[in-house]
Amino acid sequence: MRSSEPAVTAGHGISASVRRGAGTISSATPVARIGPNAVIQTGHALAAVYGRDVARLIYESAGLAHHLDHPPQDMIDEREPIRLFAAIRKTLPAAEADRVLAEAGHRTAHYILEYRIPLNARRLLPRLPPAVSARLLAFAITRHAWTFAGSGRFSASVSGWTRPVVTLTIRDNPLATPGCPWHGAVFKRLFATLAGGVSTVRHPHCCAKGEGQCVTELVIGAGG
Repeated sequence: MRSSEPAVTAGHGISASVRRGAGTISSATPVARIGPNAVIQTGHALAAVYGRDVARLIYESAGLAHHLDHPPQDMIDEREPIRLFAAIRKTLPAAEADRVLAEAGHRTAHYILEYRIPLNARRLLPRLPPAVSARLLAFAITRHAWTFAGSGRFSASVSGWTRPVVTLTIRDNPLATPGCPWHGAVFKRLFATLAGGVSTVRHPHCCAKGEGQCVTELVIGAGG
């Protein structure tokens, strides 16, 4: 992973943008919980790409600097990653924000694979026919949707047997950003590792574009 070269050329712009803040979430918003890796792994991704100083500036602008010093161990208020994702998109150019969020999603999936999926399942699923492992994984993800969906309503389906297509839907996705690079990276890494590879990722609908649901489609197969 490259270190902080982009911050050298954009450092002053980043600092100024961070100081303007990422906005606030109304205290009237109903509180829902989400997995802590939405903020933990995003901090790691920011530090890897831009360096720890820029990561801290962005976390401070979101009111979350304490999570860098003391990473949360339990589920967190979903408004925290909402603020963090907004701060990243406000501070960085769109393509760089997407890069950071995708890296954070990739790291989140890695954590899930290492610590949340039993070893026997990690060994068994890749050995099954992809259409079977994709269905089993989609079922397991649905049972633990709180990890990445928060207050959103998650559903999953798998169509086809020769070339399965996994459709993952989050209605009223609280963490939606244009194209949902964080969610897309989480899903791609999980299915690529456990269900025989992912050849194509599509995101035809997105709450960040004013639609009522985020839809991620994964074509299962070698490549990608």
